[in-house]
Amino acid sequence: MILQDNRIPFTFSLNLRGRLLTSSTPLVMGIVNVTPDSFYSGSRVQGMDAALQRCADMLEQGADLLDVGGVSTRPGSVPVAEQEEIDRVIPLIEAIVVRFPAAILSVDTFRPEVARKAVAAGASIINDISGGRWYPDMLDTIADLQVPYVLMHSTGDWNDLHSIPPNRKVVEEVYDYFTERMDACRLAGIHDVILDPGIGFGKTIPENFELLKHFSVFTHWGKPLLLAVSRKSMIYKTLGTTPEAALNGTSILHTAGLLQGASIIRVHDPAAAREAIQLTQLLH
Repeated sequence: MILQDNRIPFTFSLNLRGRLLTSSTPLVMGIVNVTPDSFYSGSRVQGMDAALQRCADMLEQGADLLDVGGVSTRPGSVPVAEQEEIDRVIPLIEAIVVRFPAAILSVDTFRPEVARKAVAAGASIINDISGGRWYPDMLDTIADLQVPYVLMHSTGDWNDLHSIPPNRKVVEEVYDYFTERMDACRLAGIHDVILDPGIGFGKTIPENFELLKHFSVFTHWGKPLLLAVSRKSMIYKTLGTTPEAALNGTSILHTAGLLQGASIIRVHDPAAAREAIQLTQLLH
């Protein structure tokens, strides 16, 4: 494993179905959960009007991207059927495209059919917790769609998503995983990859902090890094609080990740994230 420190912000580009997004400043990805059971109650929206209002609020607060998810991935959650996921996310994507035509939409899904329908409806990024491992045609689907792909580290299948493997060196494990999965993406024909080390998925709290401490290691591939720590248990369990009380801790860890080279931060609170970016940029 090659370790290198490459925290200086770099300019990256994403081809969003023919629309080129280029940025030398970290971007904010707002979380839009159309689920009844996400771990943070403040992120749950039910009904089209509430979901569109959430999108409006996030865009007004400075979100550059919106990440729509129809399946909760919290510990203990049960994956909904594919058709239910489609019924949750596709009408919302179609409505967002009409209401906010300039919005850049990502869809949080591990299913190829949902990805196809989401892109047809107007999404331009697929965010996959499985790293393309759970469906044999997922990577080929992304390559066919020619959209940017968020490649997240996870282990095993859905039932293992929050299991903690024993006797591991977590930074090396994630690094080796990205090495293998990046090769798979290249062979499939996927050009725009965003790397997400999967903080909070199958890691202990100390392992999550170890990943954040060495976040810059994952700049090795020259790909944008996505940091997803917003209101997660590594914050509220460490502080002895709740997800609802974890905004300050979230901002602190966002700052740490931004100083380590994060290019995109996936958040529940865009305004606070935008402030973290603005201030952290002055420290580089």
